Amino acid sequence: MRRITLWLMSTVAAIVLLFSYRTSTNGGAVAAAATATAPGTATPTPGPSSHPASGATPSPSASRSGSSSGTKTYTGSVASTRWGDVQVTITVTNGKITDVQVPVYPNGNGRDQEINAYALPILRQETLQAQGASIDAVSGATVTSDGYLESLQAALDAAHLA
Repeated sequence: MRRITLWLMSTVAAIVLLFSYRTSTNGGAVAAAATATAPGTATPTPGPSSHPASGATPSPSASRSGSSSGTKTYTGSVASTRWGDVQVTITVTNGKITDVQVPVYPNGNGRDQEINAYALPILRQETLQAQGASIDAVSGATVTSDGYLESLQAALDAAHLA
């Protein structure tokens, strides 16, 4: 009888410990991603919308706008993913990618916001370093990374960059 009681109490204690274990300590990862950008450059802040502005119809091809000073902005097509749409906008100056923005990304719930607050700055930094779409997906944000790469490639194609 004592062994059964001891075994039962041990099992209950183990279950309580398992359920109280916190699996996500993403606060440090977000801070690390924010400090990973070069000093003096702006950290991208993802836009507030997960869908294009009302009335706007996403085109399958990339669009471009810009000034005559050699700086042009190219917007990639909207990539539909399992968790929401992703769209990338690049700024090109003299044939070099100088800025990357993500105006449309999944942010419908807290988990989407947490993942993308971590993943989008990493994807942006990788794009600026690689000067193209030859970048790795972010672990834990594979779906967003795939949509990002699809839209980025459309913007690069519009800019006639490799």
